[in-house]
Amino acid sequence: MPHSPSSAPGGRVRLARGASPWLLPTVATAAISLARARRSGKAAAVAVPATALAAGMLWFFRDPEREIAQGRVISPADGVVQSIMPWKDGRTRVAIFMSPLNVHVNRAPLAGTVSSVEHIPGGFVPAFNKESENNERVVWHFDTELGDIEMVQIAGAVARRIVPYVPQGAKVEQGERIGLIRFGSRVDIYLPEGVETALEVGQATTAGVTRLDRD
Repeated sequence: MPHSPSSAPGGRVRLARGASPWLLPTVATAAISLARARRSGKAAAVAVPATALAAGMLWFFRDPEREIAQGRVISPADGVVQSIMPWKDGRTRVAIFMSPLNVHVNRAPLAGTVSSVEHIPGGFVPAFNKESENNERVVWHFDTELGDIEMVQIAGAVARRIVPYVPQGAKVEQGERIGLIRFGSRVDIYLPEGVETALEVGQATTAGVTRLDRD
């Protein structure tokens, strides 16, 4: 069964780092149009869609606190398992599709050291398309107790910017926030040889909460 997100005491939800370039202009437009709506018909006409868009942006860029689950490997992303594929080198790739309605902040699947963070330019086709393999992406490698763990953040048709939060050489805790994909897309995690996934295609995942491996 998929897990549900857990909030920190008080249920506090903050906004994701890296949201400002999209969020601030939208909220400012809504605020100005609302302030002028009583005196201007044009401002009133703008106020309704601008306020709706600002509310949508606040929802898109939410970043809730969560109680991190126990397990060797936990999900780095909110979304739905798109595919589970064995790799030639013995690893298993779990691809998680993130819709615009998901939380867009990604989390470290294991505790360890960020051994590399590589930005690779590419296209922007929809993340559910097979051609998304060639999309713009950020490839992470973590040095962990299970060895090298690879994670890939893939941009989609709408998400044209990936924002890493931590640099190469940084030590991260399991479930720590490590980056943002604006407006969703896809995150791939490669489980090392000998680690079986507990998930199924179509199953929902929650970053920091859903366990990926089985005992």
